[in-house]
This record gives sequence, C-alpha cells and structure tokens, in this order.
Amino acid sequence: MGALVSTVEIARPPEEVFAVATDPRRFPEWQRDVVSVRMITDTRFATTRRFTGGERMLMQEIVHNDAPRAWAVRGTEGPIRPSATVTVDPIDDGARSRVTFTLDFEGHGLGVPLLPLVRRQAEKAAPNQLPQPQAAPGTGPASRGLATARGGSGA
Repeated sequence: MGALVSTVEIARPPEEVFAVATDPRRFPEWQRDVVSVRMITDTRFATTRRFTGGERMLMQEIVHNDAPRAWAVRGTEGPIRPSATVTVDPIDDGARSRVTFTLDFEGHGLGVPLLPLVRRQAEKAAPNQLPQPQAAPGTGPASRGLATARGGSGA
C-alpha cells in the first residue's frame, strides 16, 4: 500500500498557506484529530492526537524546510511512525496555492502488523485533514468555501 496523497487549492498566496500548513502550533486549527502540540525545539515537537480508543502523543521532527515550497516531518518514536510532506505550488500568478499533502507510515516491532489498519483509518480521515481557507492568516468566515479538495490516496 502506498502513501496517501491529498491536494487542496486555497485562494491565498503560497507564503501565507505555507506558514499555516507547516507550523505545528497551528495544526489544531485545521487537523481535526489534533488535540495539542508542544514545541520541544525549533525542529522537534510532540503532537497529541485523537485516535480510535483514545489520545496518543507522537514525537516528530522537521526533516526538511524549503519555505515557501516544501516541508517534511517524520515520527521519531513508537511502533508506528508517520512521515508527511507538504508541497505548496503557486497558481494564478501566486494569488492562489495548490497544496499537496503526502502521508505515509513506518512500522517498528509490534507496529508492523498494525500498519494496514492505521493506513485504512488514515485514508478515511485524510479528506477531513486538509487546511481550510479560514486557517490562512487574514481570512475568516467570509472566506469559507475557497478551498477545493481533490485527491485521496495513491502515490
């Protein structure tokens, strides 16, 4: 099973979208399963997420940051470690952005047999985990409906 890939178009410039989509402290604004984020260093953070059966904390680190174009993070601990990338492409001469999210998982020890279940759950949740336009700086309720989600799974 390959990585999950989702795309959304947002009527905001790439710099603004990148700032929201790649700031872990802002994840609770647009990722419904994120309860909280605690920054440990500039590149390491702990994310508490709601999963079936309760909440779990994931330790993650930023492994690539090429603002405002590309960003990547990976899990550093636990039996199942997510890795995610965010790519922001300008469209309409930079007035809008196309954001591509790629999510994959790596199993360690007891996590290996759980990977298919985790992937299925993530695939169901992926369309609801895309940033909405109100998450971009300077936007609000009047800007709802500006995002057009596309994609799903595949790689």
